[in-house]
Amino acid sequence: MYLHAQSPEVSLGTTRRRLAVLGGIGLVLGGVGGVAADVVVHLVGLISNLALLHRFGWQLPDLRHYHPTPVLLAVAAGGALVVVGLARWSPIIKGHGIPESLEAILFRDSRVMPRAAVAKPISAAVAMGTGGPFGAEGPIIVTGAAVGSLVGQLIPVSPAERRILLATGAAAGMAGVFATPVAAVVLAFELLLFERSLRSLVPLVLATSVAAALHDVLIAPRPLFAVVHPLIFHVGQLPLFAILGLAAGALAVVLNRGLFAVEAGFRRLPIPEWAHPVVGALGFGAIGLAVPGSLSVGYWAITDAVNGRFLLGAAAVLFVGKMVSWWIGLGSNTSGGTLAPMFLVGATMGEMVGIAFAHAFPAAHIQPGAFALVGMGATFGVGARALLTGVVFAAEVTGGYGMLVPLLLATGVAELVAELGLDDRVMTDKLRRRGLRVDFDAQTDPLRMRVAALVMRPAGEDLATANLATVDRWAFVSEALSLLLEPDMPAVAVTDHARIIGTITRAEIEAELRRRSADEHVQPPTLGPLAPRAAHRAAEAAAEGADRPEPLRDRLAPPEDDQDMEQGDDELTSPLEGTDLEVAHSDDHMSGKPTEGGTRLGAGPAMVKPSCGPPPVAREADDSSCPGP
Repeated sequence: MYLHAQSPEVSLGTTRRRLAVLGGIGLVLGGVGGVAADVVVHLVGLISNLALLHRFGWQLPDLRHYHPTPVLLAVAAGGALVVVGLARWSPIIKGHGIPESLEAILFRDSRVMPRAAVAKPISAAVAMGTGGPFGAEGPIIVTGAAVGSLVGQLIPVSPAERRILLATGAAAGMAGVFATPVAAVVLAFELLLFERSLRSLVPLVLATSVAAALHDVLIAPRPLFAVVHPLIFHVGQLPLFAILGLAAGALAVVLNRGLFAVEAGFRRLPIPEWAHPVVGALGFGAIGLAVPGSLSVGYWAITDAVNGRFLLGAAAVLFVGKMVSWWIGLGSNTSGGTLAPMFLVGATMGEMVGIAFAHAFPAAHIQPGAFALVGMGATFGVGARALLTGVVFAAEVTGGYGMLVPLLLATGVAELVAELGLDDRVMTDKLRRRGLRVDFDAQTDPLRMRVAALVMRPAGEDLATANLATVDRWAFVSEALSLLLEPDMPAVAVTDHARIIGTITRAEIEAELRRRSADEHVQPPTLGPLAPRAAHRAAEAAAEGADRPEPLRDRLAPPEDDQDMEQGDDELTSPLEGTDLEVAHSDDHMSGKPTEGGTRLGAGPAMVKPSCGPPPVAREADDSSCPGP
């Protein structure tokens, strides 16, 4: 009797019906995220008007002409005490949101307590409304993530699907606040999902489109930091944008290292940890007395920067004031966000550079606002190690799509600079301090890049009566591995319309993995002026290789003897056995779902790399399906 593994999937073990379910949930999360974004923005506006301007209003206030008094210190400290109280009820509200979401994804099967959906927006609104130099993206990301996770805990889903719902909720909230649906999708892929697949893309695009549409209806039918006059650049200005990229990379290093230093300083203070936000509030409040523009979300200041409205001195003062106040506020572990502060610091830096270039090259028709836009996108993207998010976000949130080319150039240059000065970024430093490093790099599982017919060995006549599991010739090789890991399964038969045409053993699978690992090896050139020298060296190596080992496939091929083909797992030896690689492909680490006769395998698990100690280990099983209702 044969065991058949079917392949009805459309994406990592997800069927068309299941994909439709995820898409429907994405639509719901988009609506919830859009409404939640409206609530958060207007709640910040209400508290800001009451606490800072002593008036009633729901819109985010313009602080251009705000002149605070020392009462601001008491207001900021009072807001910090409210945050401290809420943090005792829901500790996840501390910080800016992304590390906390990552922790839930990596260590709690994407489960977030429902109370976070209430505590985070309230605490962040209080912190920002009483002068905190943060942005609304942190609270709305946690709020959306909590809602998505809650949905994933109320209905039968796999941990992998719950992770998708968490990321979808977070992206919907971000799109609802900033009207940046594409950037929200990119952010989810770069920082939250640990996979790039159709099953995650469909709910993401549906949710963010709905949330962005609700932003137009509920908040404003225009980009949040709209550019009044079109920003343009000339090809001859690209070297200047590359120089700006150098400055943005250096600024990203300063922002991250400065924040880490302030956080370390707070940890050394001889006071209880709960008092840190109060000290931080007094610090950013004192800076706000001298630089009022550094207070609260500062959206008006970002809009002024990308429109080139600041003079050089004003931009410099705001640049320093916002950066230092953000360090102190976020370093105290209060509730806040990172995107808006990094945007404002990067925009003022870019505008200063643009003003300098405009004076140095008066005939070049340089727009300082264009440099501000590129500076803020490159600084955030590199500072958070979410490069494409920074590029797309800067274009979407301003409507400056014509600046994509200099944005990409400056961001690439900035990342090269930042790699020289940073090991961790603001999104992952907290996890590193707990002894873990998060790997955001992702590759397709090499066993899902070829089908069974390409790696099988031709079948022998004796196999017609063997009790082997089977896979179709068009099945991924990963499906064969899932069956080989079953007890007493030395080989898997490959079929074509119920006719056995070949077999796959662990040897063939190991050969595929070795072939893929060779992709990372630098090879000698076969074309160009260096090719003859490389060929000569290869010939010399061949002449000296009398004792060269036989080809890999021959070495790995199992014995021809029929008896050997029928031996059990205990006698089937392979370097795969007992290794981390075998573990990574077993125990439901893949993103597949139980099917007839086998387990469907998907992309490799997101790896959590210990900063010291034993080798990397895979996350706990997150892709085993839960039973349906």
